[in-house]
Amino acid sequence: MAAMATVPSYTPSLWVRMCHALPRLDLTMTMRDNLFIPDSWEYQQTLLVLSSLSAIALVLSLLVIISFLIHYCCCRRGDRSEGSEEEEEDEDGSTGHGYGGKKGRGICCVTWVSVAAVTLCCVAIGVGFYGNSEANDGIYQLTSSLLTANYTLASIDLLVSDTISGLQLSIAGPLTTMEELFTGSKPYLVSTRNCRRLSENVVSLLTSLTMARSSDGGGWNSSNNRGDPPIAALTPVPPSMAPTVAPVGGVMPSPFSPGWAANTLMVNEDYRWLSYVLLLLLDLLVCLFILLGLAKQARWLLILMTVLAWLALFLSWGSLGLETATVVSVSDFCTDPNTFVLNSTHFNSGTSSDVLDYYLTCSRRMNSPFQQLLTQSQRSLSSIHTHLSSLDRNALPQVPKAEKSLREVQQILNATEGNFHQLVALLHCRGLNKDYIDSLKGLCSDGMEGLLYLSLYSFLSALAFTAILCSLPGAWRSFPSDSEEYEDSDSESEDPFTSHQARRQPAVGSQRGALPPFYNYQGAEWTPPFSSAPPLP
Repeated sequence: MAAMATVPSYTPSLWVRMCHALPRLDLTMTMRDNLFIPDSWEYQQTLLVLSSLSAIALVLSLLVIISFLIHYCCCRRGDRSEGSEEEEEDEDGSTGHGYGGKKGRGICCVTWVSVAAVTLCCVAIGVGFYGNSEANDGIYQLTSSLLTANYTLASIDLLVSDTISGLQLSIAGPLTTMEELFTGSKPYLVSTRNCRRLSENVVSLLTSLTMARSSDGGGWNSSNNRGDPPIAALTPVPPSMAPTVAPVGGVMPSPFSPGWAANTLMVNEDYRWLSYVLLLLLDLLVCLFILLGLAKQARWLLILMTVLAWLALFLSWGSLGLETATVVSVSDFCTDPNTFVLNSTHFNSGTSSDVLDYYLTCSRRMNSPFQQLLTQSQRSLSSIHTHLSSLDRNALPQVPKAEKSLREVQQILNATEGNFHQLVALLHCRGLNKDYIDSLKGLCSDGMEGLLYLSLYSFLSALAFTAILCSLPGAWRSFPSDSEEYEDSDSESEDPFTSHQARRQPAVGSQRGALPPFYNYQGAEWTPPFSSAPPLP
C-alpha cells in the first residue's frame, strides 16, 4: 500500500529556474514581475522586449556586413593600380591558374574564413537537428499524457452513464413488475420499494457527479466536482484515437478539455517540426553550395547563394526572437504550474479549488472530495443487495413468478457494482496526477531543452551567415576577371598546331636522351634502325 500511495513529484530544472530569473522590462522600460499571466498585456510587453533583442542583433549584423562591403568597395580602386604594377611578379610566382603574392594570400584568407564560417554553420545545423528532435519528443510526451487523461475522464463518464442507465432500467422494468407481483404481501412489497428508493438515490448521486451544467450551457456549476467536459465531448476510445471537439474560431474551450489541447498541440507541432527541418536543410544547402562556388569560382552560383544567405540570416535572427519569447514563457509556467492552473478561469470554471488541488498535488494527507458521495452510493448498493438476497430466500418460494424479474435486478446490480469499483479506482488522484506530472516533464524537461538547443542553433547560424556574407566580397575580388581568362586562353590557343608541336618535340641535340630508342643518330640526320642507306658525308 505504501508503494501504491507514492506519487511522483515534479521539480523545476536548473534551466527553467535560470530563464525564469531573467529581468523583465515592459515597453516603458519598467521592471515587471515574472509571473506567468499570458492574458496580461504587461506580461506580453515583457516578451516583446525580450524578442526585440534579436532584432537589435540583426541590425548589428547588417551594420557589420555593410561596413565590410564599404571597405571592399573603397579599397577596390586602390588595389587595381597596385595590381597592375605587381602583375608581372604575380605571374612569375604562379603556375597554371594559381595566384601568387597578395592575390594568393587574399584567396587563402577568404578560403579559411569561409571554411570556418561553414564549419560553424554545420555545427549549428547539428545542434538544430538535435534540439528539434528533443522538442518534438517533449511535445509528444505532453500530448500523450493529455490523451491518457482524456481517456480516463471519458472512462469515468462512460461508467457513470452505464451505471445510471442500468439502474434506471431496473427501476422502470423488473422492480415495477416485482411491485405488482408483491402487492398482496406487504413485507416483500416494502423491500421492493426500498430497492427502488435506494436505486433512485444512487442515480441522483451519480447524476450530480457528471451531468450538472450551468444555466448558460457554457460551463459546469459547483455540483460538478470534477469540472469535466460533457459526456458527448469525451468518447471512451484508446488514447491515441481520442476525439476532440474543436471550438469555433480556435478559442480555448471553457472548461479546459485535454482532448482539445492534445489535438491542437499535435497539429501545431507537426507544422513547427516541418518548418525547422526545412530551415535546417536550407542552411545546409547554402553552406555546401557556397563552398562549391568558391572551389569552382562560379560567379552565378555565388550570387545565388548570397541571396539565400541573406534570407537565412533574417530567418535565423527571427527564429531566435520567437524562441526567446517561448523559452521565457515556458520557464515562467514550469516554475509554478499549479498556481496558474488553480487561478486560470479555463481550468477552474465551475470547479472547486479543492478538487483541482486534490488532483494536482495528490497528497496522502488530503481526503478525496468524492469520498462522501462514493460512500453513500456504496451503502445504497449494499442495502439493495441485502434486500434482494432477502427476497430471493423468502419471497420466491411463495411467488415463483417474481423469479425472472428478481434475477434481472440481481444481474443489473452485479454489473453496477463492478462499474462502481472501477469508478472508485479512476476517481482516485493517482492516475490523473501521474498524467499531469508526465505532461509537465515532457514540456518542462525535454521540450525546454529542445527549445534551448534551437535557440543556440539560431544564434550560431546567424553568426555563421554574418561571417559568410562578410567574406564573400573578398572571394568575388579574388576570382579572375573575364578579360584575364580571355587573354590566357588567347595566348595559349594562338597557333594550336605549332605550339602543341613545339611543346611535344624538343630541339635537336639538346634532348637526345628523350628520343625514341628505335631511331639512330648518324651524323646530322636521324635514321630508322636497319636502314641500308649510307650516312651522309
